[in-house]
Amino acid sequence: MNTSRLGTLTAAVLLTDAAAHLYWLTGRTWPAHDVRSLSLAVLNMEVPFTPRVLVPLAVALTTGAVAVLACSRGRGGLPARMVTGAVAAGTLARAAAGLAWILGIGADTATPFYWLNLIVYTPLCAAMATSAAMIAARRPGRAARPSHPAGRPAPLPRTAGRAGRS
Repeated sequence: MNTSRLGTLTAAVLLTDAAAHLYWLTGRTWPAHDVRSLSLAVLNMEVPFTPRVLVPLAVALTTGAVAVLACSRGRGGLPARMVTGAVAAGTLARAAAGLAWILGIGADTATPFYWLNLIVYTPLCAAMATSAAMIAARRPGRAARPSHPAGRPAPLPRTAGRAGRS
């Protein structure tokens, strides 16, 4: 299992989300027309898009991305594994909530949020939860990627003069 690629993909999604939060911090509301529409499309409720809300989210997402990336490469030790596990737990909780909303519990099927949740948010969170869990569960010390593309050990380099031979 190439956890390095999984880590890169998962970190990229987390960093993209962090970048969106930083973009909204500027006061812009793309892809919505106003803050209310953006809040309803993203969260299914009205929440202020203020620095007090957005900065901690951007920091948490960036921290998660760095930890997942480090853990996927066998670095960062226990702290990286713990944060990667937290990413897995958080995205799993979001995926579970998304399933409830897909079933119509607390979400109106006529809203943009319902369809974004159905097509984008929930599947992405489920994939990220799986990816982060696989990365966090990988045994430390195990190679993050195969040593040789064909799955065989790489050949040892030949040396010019072999000492001790006649």
